[in-house]
Amino acid sequence: MDAEAGFPFSAVVGQERLQLALILCAVHPGIGGVLVRGEKGTAKSTVVRALAHLLPPVVDETGARPARLVELPVGATEDRVVGSLDLERVLRDGEQAFRPGLLAAAHHGVLYVDEVNLLHDHLVDVLLDAAAMGRVHIERDGVSHSHPARFVLVGTMNPEEGELRPQLLDRFGLTVDVAASRDVDVRMAVVRRRLDYEADPAGFAARYAAADREIAGRIMAARDRLPEVALDDVELRRIAALCASFDVDGMRADLVVARTATAHAAWRGGDAVTEDDVRIAAELALPHRRRRDPFDEPGISEEQLDEAMKEAAEQADRAEEPTPPTEFDGERPENDGSDEDRGPEGPDDGPDAPPEGPGGGPAPREGRTGTPNPSAAKPPRWEVPGVGEGAPGRRSRAQTRHGRVVRSTTETTAGLHLIGTVFAAAPHQHGRGRVEGPLALEAEDLRGAYREGREGNLVVFVVDASGSMAARDRLSAVTGAVVSLLRDAYQRRDKVAVITVRGQDAELVLPPTSSVDIAVRRLAGLRTGGKTPLAAGLLKAREVIHRERVRDPRRRPMLVLLTDGRATGGVDPVPRARVAAALLAKDAVTAMVVDCERGMVRLGLAAELARELRGGYLRLAELTGAAVADIVRAGSVDGPAARSARAA
Repeated sequence: MDAEAGFPFSAVVGQERLQLALILCAVHPGIGGVLVRGEKGTAKSTVVRALAHLLPPVVDETGARPARLVELPVGATEDRVVGSLDLERVLRDGEQAFRPGLLAAAHHGVLYVDEVNLLHDHLVDVLLDAAAMGRVHIERDGVSHSHPARFVLVGTMNPEEGELRPQLLDRFGLTVDVAASRDVDVRMAVVRRRLDYEADPAGFAARYAAADREIAGRIMAARDRLPEVALDDVELRRIAALCASFDVDGMRADLVVARTATAHAAWRGGDAVTEDDVRIAAELALPHRRRRDPFDEPGISEEQLDEAMKEAAEQADRAEEPTPPTEFDGERPENDGSDEDRGPEGPDDGPDAPPEGPGGGPAPREGRTGTPNPSAAKPPRWEVPGVGEGAPGRRSRAQTRHGRVVRSTTETTAGLHLIGTVFAAAPHQHGRGRVEGPLALEAEDLRGAYREGREGNLVVFVVDASGSMAARDRLSAVTGAVVSLLRDAYQRRDKVAVITVRGQDAELVLPPTSSVDIAVRRLAGLRTGGKTPLAAGLLKAREVIHRERVRDPRRRPMLVLLTDGRATGGVDPVPRARVAAALLAKDAVTAMVVDCERGMVRLGLAAELARELRGGYLRLAELTGAAVADIVRAGSVDGPAARSARAA
């Protein structure tokens, strides 16, 4: 047992809501797990690791054993997670055998994914499906296998490092936001207990052993009581009314609130669900389901919940008997939005898939924030040319460990390519003495699957915030355009950075991040006016790209420059900007210049910059946020739109 795992669950201070959410999922694994969101240093990992010691022992073919805590690394492959063909036994014994993965190891225990927001989306889907169904089904590489996998799924994340898609947020049963307490006494208690634990781990754990045993006993008792807890129609109507009042999508929220309320009733020792159980369940299960757009604020305030509970109480008091359903009259019923019976991936997951909105469906309608609506634009086709190495995302072509199989390769990290393996072995059968029977295989015959999918990119926006732009009341439109493009970057799982050009220098107002929330907040405070040091902005972009290439080498860069091209800052400004652009072109940075110049007399300076960048060029007749979003999303740096624009 490592030191971190030995910290007692009952000794944690200031994280009561997180502890309750974990306990309820331990009582009723069907809730679907807990997503823990919060800043670093808030004991997220400590609480999760301590939970495993409270779970009941597991009895299997080897006898009784403690429940396991299985940690899933961010870089895990799908084979490692779900299991795969046991190639060693296939080659050695000539029999088809399955090697279980991490999901099998987590059965009856805790599956912990730190930084789950950095995990590939398709792996998150696999985890959430297993958590919801309690089983894992594998149909791949000639293997058909199924095994139980009932576990408490816990994911932790720091929102500043990027968000999960709302589609995936919805598939977590409960979400808890954690933060360090601002109460001095609480902070003192946290530090004192941690220091005491580090000084004498065994003695510290012994002091809290009785309290941990009590919690473990209550979890066992609640599990036994759970089937007997009654959820009457009054409380079920309250749950339905509550979910309807918050306008959540589908029916998963209703089911999770019902399961959580039942688990809470069992945990407190009750024999029926009450209004208080429903309220606590709603606090844990609904806040993250209200977010349909990356610019929507997450969470539910106490006032909003009070009002919703009041309306739900009126519904619960109206009638205790639900209205009987009408008979099916042969007409196809409307889709209620529920995806309970659908798989995690739809038919649009290939490399040429149509754009996906933050909730997994079409791009969103105009949000509550009033930001430009990109959904009317054509499907985004702007991407980095060539094939990348597969940073998680959905924009540019890349070699990945998932996606469609293109051909065979000598690398087997992305799964076995059976046809390629057979073809490689076939010419050697006579030399290996095979007359009849199974194919004679050697290790050098094995061929892997070369797969192509989509990757995310680093998108660096360089925004002209100088007087030449702002004086014409156009910066707000440019800012709106960047926000629209940020939404597209969010959907494509890109990292984004924003550089503004004004005054005497360029400023990196948003360092590379996957968090669109932070980007929007930073853009809201942009200052305008002054000269236009375009060269400084392009050099700053080059510096950011070089730094990120070291930190995240698989993520290929893209540059979006929004300017009228009027470089007025520094000595000999226009040639300096062209030199800076040529340096970016030499670095093979994919670029797009959005020419914001307007008026009767046009200097065409932005077009010259585009030529120096060897990138796409787009000229706008009217500068609006929606226009910029539409034309950039519809253009491709190597496509006909960009070529015709450059020719113009």
